[in-house]
Amino acid sequence: QVQLVESGGGLVQAGGSLRLSCAASGRTFSRYTMGWFRQAPGKERELVGAISLSGGSTYYADSVKGRFTISRDNAKGTAYLQMNSLKPEDTAVYYCAAKYLIMVTTATRYDYWGQGTQVTVSS
Repeated sequence: QVQLVESGGGLVQAGGSLRLSCAASGRTFSRYTMGWFRQAPGKERELVGAISLSGGSTYYADSVKGRFTISRDNAKGTAYLQMNSLKPEDTAVYYCAAKYLIMVTTATRYDYWGQGTQVTVSS
């Protein structure tokens, strides 16, 4: 089992920044690729981005490319989502997820999920 706990969400004005953290416990963090997803009210959960085991490879949705950055610190067992130039349409609950060994982009393929953290961007 891997337990994931997100933190860092909150209310921010458009153009501002937030950094989300995802702290993992349980199994060996470095053997899990990490993904960040978000879900806005009335919408399906969508992938924000993903990061490989070492952090050497990342993937981003077009909607956040150039504004968001995913990173990880395997020694601390934590993944991060740095969000810059935030827009009102980024408002959603943000989730981190863990997938054993393989970096994937489909939500159903992830093994473990956090409880989510709310991000609200005001205009």
